Amino acid sequence: TNEEAMERADVRAATQRVPGAFDIAFLSNTENVTELVLVRHGQQDFDPAGPVAQLLDPPLSTLGEQQARLVGEHLSTQRIDAVYASPLKRAAATGHEIARHHRLEPTILDDLREVGIFEQIPHDQTPLEAIGRLGLAGLRQRMVDERSWDVYPMSESSFAFRKRVINVIEGIIATHPNQRVAIACHGGVINAYVGHVIGSKYDMFFRPAHTSI
Repeated sequence: TNEEAMERADVRAATQRVPGAFDIAFLSNTENVTELVLVRHGQQDFDPAGPVAQLLDPPLSTLGEQQARLVGEHLSTQRIDAVYASPLKRAAATGHEIARHHRLEPTILDDLREVGIFEQIPHDQTPLEAIGRLGLAGLRQRMVDERSWDVYPMSESSFAFRKRVINVIEGIIATHPNQRVAIACHGGVINAYVGHVIGSKYDMFFRPAHTSI
């Protein structure tokens, strides 16, 4: 009867637990939650003293290829609904290794690329040629102390980098409610988004290992 149905509904409402502060803060038992799996790319193959062109987009090293294969195998037994990746070779290759086990193709998004350190230097020059030994020593020490991308001349600003990274990852989250999404990207990207979530003042507050999750 209608009265019995109403009584059952009243019992369910009375026994349903009201979400606590930690349930709300940490999204426990909450609908439309996206789980992100942030993966740094495998080790890259580059000459630190080489021209800017090869510093910006190096491929995976032999070890990096093995790391990418192994992280793909590790995630092969876990639920992955979608894979995104930076367009840079090292991250795109890592994303492919993750995606192929799930019969997916990684979606490549330019805004997931690493911060553009020295990107405004002519690409056939080395940082040493463009900035000088004293300048490099100075910015290196400033990065140790300040951990801000803004210490690098002729580079993408911290504000611009954080804006594009946070915007694109928030877009991924909004597009995949109740799904588990892997993002193959970079140490700077991971720091930018996680730093945004926890309110870190540093551009780099920790150093993710190659193919760390």
